[in-house]
Amino acid sequence: MMSQPSQNILQRPAGWRMAIAIVLIATSLGAPAFIPLVTGSGLSTEVKTLLSGLLVVGIPQLLMVAAAALVGKSGFAYIKQQAMGKLIKLAPPREVSNVRYYIGLAMFFLPILVAFLDPYVAQWVPPDIMGGRLAVGLLGDTVFLASLFVLGGDFWDKLRALFVPGAKARFPESGR
Repeated sequence: MMSQPSQNILQRPAGWRMAIAIVLIATSLGAPAFIPLVTGSGLSTEVKTLLSGLLVVGIPQLLMVAAAALVGKSGFAYIKQQAMGKLIKLAPPREVSNVRYYIGLAMFFLPILVAFLDPYVAQWVPPDIMGGRLAVGLLGDTVFLASLFVLGGDFWDKLRALFVPGAKARFPESGR
């Protein structure tokens, strides 16, 4: 008698188990965010170091294992599939319009230009305005990161090609 191949059907875990597993997974992903609280506490340096290390390596893995044990292999795969489905929707489109591409390029290069000129221009800026340099830097970093999503997936490939030794640029046939 021939057995038919089993289908990998992802089943949704029971309500309370899934809820606890999601909380455990979220806590494991957010554990490193608690490091500033540990370092700002009045604990000894040794304890701060131990706790900070555990928040990066140890506690997140332990919480993930606990979540997987709680919902099982198929339940953990179900949660992972649901999360990835939501993250895929946030991915930038492969191709973008010319207008969006040029706006993205401006967003990409403007923070780089401001950061490049900052040391040269800072001497002429009044000292009371210098406190805003942190805000300008944070804004520039945010605009720079946002530009990578505005530019789309093809730009990510172009950036990646910078780090691949044998990569060559291929220009589209323009018909001119």
